[in-house]
Amino acid sequence: MSEQVQNAPGTKRERRLAAQLAAKKAAEAKRRRQAMLGAAAGVIAVVALIGGIVWLADGGDDDKQPAANASASAPADQPADQPADQPTDQPAPGQLPPGTDPALASKPTVTAGKGELSKLTVTPLVKGKGPEVKAGQTITTNYVGVFYKDGKEFDASWNGGQPVSFPIGVGQVIKGWDQGLVGVPVGSRVQLDIPAELAYGNDSSGGRPAGPLRFVVDVLAAQ
Repeated sequence: MSEQVQNAPGTKRERRLAAQLAAKKAAEAKRRRQAMLGAAAGVIAVVALIGGIVWLADGGDDDKQPAANASASAPADQPADQPADQPTDQPAPGQLPPGTDPALASKPTVTAGKGELSKLTVTPLVKGKGPEVKAGQTITTNYVGVFYKDGKEFDASWNGGQPVSFPIGVGQVIKGWDQGLVGVPVGSRVQLDIPAELAYGNDSSGGRPAGPLRFVVDVLAAQ
């Protein structure tokens, strides 16, 4: 009985100490949890801030990239009046080479011939100042073609709005052109009176002009 009384106060003190220790540990654990939560929140905030900066940087690059690509892929400028496959020394449609007589800027009036035509006749109307046309060259011309006997027009490059180019002296055109234009100076306007045998003959089948013909030809370029 006396032993239990002596031990009672000690037991109460131990309990109080244990309770105080437990409370202290709980408070310390609570502080640690709060500290950890605060640190985690700070990390999340930093990560969010960094992520926002990176997104903005990437967005800025994306905005600039299409413009850069468009500039890189833009084709080089080409002159509007000079097709890529047209020789640079040939006149553009509606233009005359430098030094050409202004008379060649207008379509000529071509009349009928007189009498019988028995041979090829080349009559200079405007003498050019350029080099003479050579067989095998490609020449650029404007022309008007009429029937020799009545002067009725059957063809003209002027109606198409631009000159026509073709090889000369190599059998690509009628004989009257091959024979009559070789040796003509560039920049000239000549009249070609061509008998039927050096033109399309006397047979009008197939829609070709038959009989003797008269052409007025402007030689604009040769190369």
